[in-house]
Amino acid sequence: MSVRAVRLLPALLLGACLVAPAVAKTTHHPVHHKTTKSKAPALIWRGDVTTAHGVVTEMAKLWEQEGHGRVELQPFNTASGIDAVASGAADIAGSARPSDGSPEDSHLTFTPVAWDGLAMITNPANPVRSLTLRQLHEIYFGKITNWKDVGGKDAPIDLYAVISPNDGVEYSLRSLLFGRGDQQISAPRLYLNTKALEEGIALNPNGLGLSTLSNVVGNPKLRTIPIDGVAPTVANIADGSYPLYIPLFLVTNPNSPKAAQTQAFLDFLQTDKAKTVLRDHSVLPYQDGAALVSMNEARRDKVYAESTASSAKPPLAAPGASYAAAAAVAPTSERTLAARSAMEKRDADATAAASTGGTGKTYTVVKGDTLSGIAKKQGVTVTDLRDWNHLKNDNIRLGQSLQVSRN
Repeated sequence: MSVRAVRLLPALLLGACLVAPAVAKTTHHPVHHKTTKSKAPALIWRGDVTTAHGVVTEMAKLWEQEGHGRVELQPFNTASGIDAVASGAADIAGSARPSDGSPEDSHLTFTPVAWDGLAMITNPANPVRSLTLRQLHEIYFGKITNWKDVGGKDAPIDLYAVISPNDGVEYSLRSLLFGRGDQQISAPRLYLNTKALEEGIALNPNGLGLSTLSNVVGNPKLRTIPIDGVAPTVANIADGSYPLYIPLFLVTNPNSPKAAQTQAFLDFLQTDKAKTVLRDHSVLPYQDGAALVSMNEARRDKVYAESTASSAKPPLAAPGASYAAAAAVAPTSERTLAARSAMEKRDADATAAASTGGTGKTYTVVKGDTLSGIAKKQGVTVTDLRDWNHLKNDNIRLGQSLQVSRN
């Protein structure tokens, strides 16, 4: 099946997976406030079920309860959400991965909003209590195929995966284990989304698959498998001891006619009430994980080294993970050379910024930058950057020169 066919498949089946619009009542915030109706048009959210469950579902209820309007939820998978935002069919997408550098992603804004943990899941009847990163790597490569080789029964490992090649959860794990999110794996059982995968594993004692902590916590039909003896818990994610933590993103289109409304929703996630909702769903508000950002590069190197039994650093991702993949197939192709050039420019810009201590008077926006991220690196506030650069919102563009000091 072609990649394009795979990306279209979720859209064909989306109607069967829609959920009812959010309502005002929520168990996390008792309704003693009166809901104020808004005349603003509804926001349409589409994306992976992980981000829906961990971030958006209850947030949509709180958003409406606070009088901001309605959010129509369409959970399915990452590809369907990103495609919909790119085409204008949806206003916000949920993604468990950053931009992959593809044309579909290149004109969109990926805003990290929370931290979650990638969780290997199995049936509660499975006796295996822990896997190493190396074992996980070998299972995905098809070199370990029997549970007895990892301390379990003499039974085949039925590895499940999501069929979409750029599914957020799958992409994020493969980036950590293999250094590239589009790595091919040995998984004969393929599902349309994480929810369908979880339902399959719940019925199979030999099943193994990938989800996230927020998506499976409290589900008695599934059990998470610790990695190197460390369980995926919010506390272990917060201190970085669980190695497979990831950011969850909301994806928006800066050229959307609802850009101001979507930015207001993103800003809403930074309020204390919204952060409480995130914590109630076993995800860590992104701002609470500042230490995870600083340790991320060392963490990725460590996971890659232990997974591959190699001291080499993982391949650098040219915008997204396209360069490593393209170079392996066609090292002198136009696309590969363009990706390499973009990667080298990004690294040069990062080096230049580091050489000035991050305190230069101007800053050039590079791939993956957000206004809040630039403000943090420069030691200024987002409000200052908006004022100094006469910005009406937080939208910035690749190559844009920003004033990062008052003088």
